Amino acid sequence: MTPSDIKITVLYNNFLTDQNLTSAWGMSCLLEGMEKVILFDTGGDGHTLLSNMKKLGKVPLNVEVVVLSHIHGDHTGGLAEFLITASDVEVYMPRSFPSKFQRLAEKLGAHATRVGEPKQIFKDVYLTGELGDSIPEQALIIMTPKGSIIITGCAHPGVVDIVARAKDVCPGEVYLVTGGFHLMASSDQEIKRIIKELKTLGVRKIGPSHCTGERSIELFKKAWKEDYTDLGCGSVFNVEVLRPNPRDSH
Repeated sequence: MTPSDIKITVLYNNFLTDQNLTSAWGMSCLLEGMEKVILFDTGGDGHTLLSNMKKLGKVPLNVEVVVLSHIHGDHTGGLAEFLITASDVEVYMPRSFPSKFQRLAEKLGAHATRVGEPKQIFKDVYLTGELGDSIPEQALIIMTPKGSIIITGCAHPGVVDIVARAKDVCPGEVYLVTGGFHLMASSDQEIKRIIKELKTLGVRKIGPSHCTGERSIELFKKAWKEDYTDLGCGSVFNVEVLRPNPRDSH
């Protein structure tokens, strides 16, 4: 066995970690180290997304899969400009997306799939399927030997419900939950209830950002202590996992 990293790089966020990048309202992150390279959401503006990718040394043509969490423009606005640059990708969007989204992606050269139910998109990588009624949303699940990594866009259906669904799709430990949690207007009492429920679900590490809200982030930091991770724009989170060494098979 040989160690190998699954790497999460935040490309677009309204919280800034790397001062050389441009911050803007929205979210996008790059996921490397699996069978395929994934772009999760595309931020609100393609120019900013591509500029930040270039500054971080990330090559758009290396992306093989694009996952869109929900319809809002701060998560989908960069799609067209990205596809003009790198069109040979699979795009997975919630089933509730208007058909024009699928037509646009396919017109620009991508293969687009609308997802309703939980779905495995390749080895160890799954989508939760659509959750919620008013703003349907899907999350991404990456299975690792340390537990699952769950990535949310804004968690409009509720971050607790998303984690519960992810555990139904991929039973086992939850290593990391990260992304937007949409708690800006929530009271301390509500946030503490959510923290308690996430702890009950066994969430080991937490990385809230984007639309989570500053007060909520303070309370998550206090609750998770050293297992809290800051994932602002430019942050990199590595998960070291053991993989078979090709030489071991000879």
